[in-house]
Amino acid sequence: MIFQNEIVKWYLSNKRELPWRGSTDAYVIWLSEIILQQTRVEQGLPYFLRFLENYPTVADFASASETQILKLWQGLGYYSRGRNMLYTARQIQEKYGGIFPVIYKDLIALKGIGDYTAAAIASFSSNESRPVLDGNVFRLLSRYFGIDAAINSTAGKKAFAELAQALIIGQKPSLYNQAIMEFGALQCKPKSPACPACPLQEGCFARKNNRVNELPVKEKKLRKRIRYFNYFFCSDEASNILVKKRSAGDIWQELYDFPLIETEDVYTEQPLKFETAIKETFGDRCRITLLHQKKHLLTHQTIYVQFFALDNYIINFNQNADIKWVSLGEFEQLPQPKVITDFMSAFVNQINQ
Repeated sequence: MIFQNEIVKWYLSNKRELPWRGSTDAYVIWLSEIILQQTRVEQGLPYFLRFLENYPTVADFASASETQILKLWQGLGYYSRGRNMLYTARQIQEKYGGIFPVIYKDLIALKGIGDYTAAAIASFSSNESRPVLDGNVFRLLSRYFGIDAAINSTAGKKAFAELAQALIIGQKPSLYNQAIMEFGALQCKPKSPACPACPLQEGCFARKNNRVNELPVKEKKLRKRIRYFNYFFCSDEASNILVKKRSAGDIWQELYDFPLIETEDVYTEQPLKFETAIKETFGDRCRITLLHQKKHLLTHQTIYVQFFALDNYIINFNQNADIKWVSLGEFEQLPQPKVITDFMSAFVNQINQ
């Protein structure tokens, strides 16, 4: 019990004051947990506050449109999280009459809610004895107990789950889970953890064996996919621009960007092929001017993005029904990938001068 007691004691003295902390409202907890997945607290906090202000109940969330949710989500990445949240909110509204479930077995059946999130909501809202296992907890357990099993392997996940379940026995689940997550986030950090001031250092395997930087172990990920996006920025005298709604089955689905030609390599490596593709889409007399280049990093993809101004072009809207004219004001209200938002912020004023 030394491990658990020291963590809880540390937490009571060092915890951050966060707006969702201490709440037993499953909806509020759900909002915070989904928003903070793969997102730092500093980045996610403004989003949490905006979502709660715009949608104070799960019924309010369920009544929103996908465009509204994605627009509010814009900049967080992993847009499937936002879409799954809307699906879940509507599911709760329909199945549970707008009352957010608080039991693990009900939560785990909802779209977008996995083991960790279900355990977090259940333990924080109803004190159900379910251990949480996020990246912070994996790291802390691996270092303290000296576990070499890869945290992203089937065997590793099973070993950590069994250990976490044993450790939560006899604890107040809500308090203990928040304590162990916070300890991993602030004390046992991924890089430069505060080992000299750590109350667990005497029993820590990694500290005693000089393996802090080696644990936890992760299996190597697959190589990232490399892609080349060539965007075409088109505007008229009234400052309307051509936009395109992205379809399902690829990144940024249901978000809005510009007319796009994806190539197998940098366009300068295959100039004739690139020129042919442009003429087939925008007519034989169109002219392009390179405006900006950017390397955009996603979790599983690296995208080399180029923006071109397009002049003297022809658009066949019957063949390109997903392309339309919108005003700059209208476009600001539409959800966009971050790479498009950054471009609009930095370059549109220059283009229109």
